[in-house]
Amino acid sequence: MNTELETTDRREPQVRSGDGKDRDQPFVVPPVDVYEDEAGITLLADVPGVSRDRLGVRVDGDSLVLEATASTAQPEGMQLVYGEARFPSYRREFTLSRELDASRIEASLKDGVLRLAIPKLEEAKPRRIEVRVD
Repeated sequence: MNTELETTDRREPQVRSGDGKDRDQPFVVPPVDVYEDEAGITLLADVPGVSRDRLGVRVDGDSLVLEATASTAQPEGMQLVYGEARFPSYRREFTLSRELDASRIEASLKDGVLRLAIPKLEEAKPRRIEVRVD
């Protein structure tokens, strides 16, 4: 478990019930990769089929919440008469460390991958201490 960013979701099961707003709406827990360097945390979440306007990223207290709904464009001039494909709703929640600067999170979406750059607070970054010779 990463000491900087803790998931509050468990990997099993992959499809979960809603969070109280839509009890009947299941959601998928998107897989994520989390990387850390001296500057902060980079989180990559797989959310295929999600467009920018159907994606929500928010900080609520010490929680980072990702919510999204996948969709596809209907072919022009056609009407769906039968469909088996379901477009999932994604949801994942993380607890942010106090060492992270939630006010400076940057987000980008490309090819179904959400990238969040979460910087560390300046005082939490490692720093080099100069040693003098007396």
